[in-house]
Amino acid sequence: MSDVRIDDLPVRDELRGKSPYGAPQLDVPVRLNTNENPYPLPEALVERIAERVRDAARNLNRYPDRDAVELRTRLAEYLTKTSGYEVGLANVWAANGSNEVIQQLLQTFGGPGRTAIGFEPSYSMHGLISRGTGTGWISGPRGGDFTIDLAAAEKAIAEYRPDVVFITTPNNPTGNAVSRETVLALYEAAQAAKPSMVVVDEAYIEFSHGDSLLSLIEGRPNVVVSRTMSKAFGAAGLRLGYLAAHPAVVDAVQLVRLPYHLSAVTQATALAALEHTDTLLGYVEQLKLERDRLVEELRAIGYEVTESDANFVQFGRFEDAHEVWQKILDRGVLVRDNGVPGWLRVTAGTPAENDAFLDAVRELKKEQSA
Repeated sequence: MSDVRIDDLPVRDELRGKSPYGAPQLDVPVRLNTNENPYPLPEALVERIAERVRDAARNLNRYPDRDAVELRTRLAEYLTKTSGYEVGLANVWAANGSNEVIQQLLQTFGGPGRTAIGFEPSYSMHGLISRGTGTGWISGPRGGDFTIDLAAAEKAIAEYRPDVVFITTPNNPTGNAVSRETVLALYEAAQAAKPSMVVVDEAYIEFSHGDSLLSLIEGRPNVVVSRTMSKAFGAAGLRLGYLAAHPAVVDAVQLVRLPYHLSAVTQATALAALEHTDTLLGYVEQLKLERDRLVEELRAIGYEVTESDANFVQFGRFEDAHEVWQKILDRGVLVRDNGVPGWLRVTAGTPAENDAFLDAVRELKKEQSA
């Protein structure tokens, strides 16, 4: 068979030369590269998942609830309990991971002839999914400290008049949060340029020192807050994401959702996890302590560290970040080289995993100083 590459196929122009999203999964003792929760689900939750899935299996000959009413109701209750801002079933939509939520939003409010902007470095899937939906992608500015340069961002919004604005807080891969005041200023700029959808990506909000911006949807039908169960709930393998917004937004995304997109098994598993919220959020508190320990230890060793409100830490600076990545890997620890020049990212793991990482970077620092 002849050697045919992607670009040899009649793919769309905006996909040519692009690479699929992904992080290397290598067989090493310590993997701290994909921002997963390192704690396995508690046995009581595993048993509850088995019970709910067994019940769902009795009706797998039938399609699942296409509107996921029970799941969305429980997600609304979780958001209300943890944020203090009351939302209901009509405000919540769920899909297969927050990436599908983003895809549905771009299918609805983006598409050919429309554009989206994000402030990079940030979550790379925003740009990838934009291109995948035929939405033009605009890379907006950040400052040297990785915060959003508000004046430059407002200028970019006024110039490009995007249809969708992505604001990631806490930001991935840098870890820093965006203030409520900055988000509101960008929202006002977006509405002045063109009535645009502003998507606040809160995938890591449970790890933040600050509060959710969920209440911004009040009186602002063009604001969407997206979330995931992959991080705080320790359920990356579940693939369940959700959004909160004005009911009209929830109605709108249903115009593009695939029929019965959430399986009965996915809904059953997510419902079981939501029954154990208090236990799972207890793990989040442990990870926040470990994240803060990583920040403190890395700075004590002599590395620069970006302030983090997530379950990971960006550290540097390096003349050749990939070379340092390889040297850490040679010591049995896998971290993430995101392509941010001079920086690497490490996920907060268990205390033992974090100790192994810190030992590795201490060795490197001594080696560099010798």
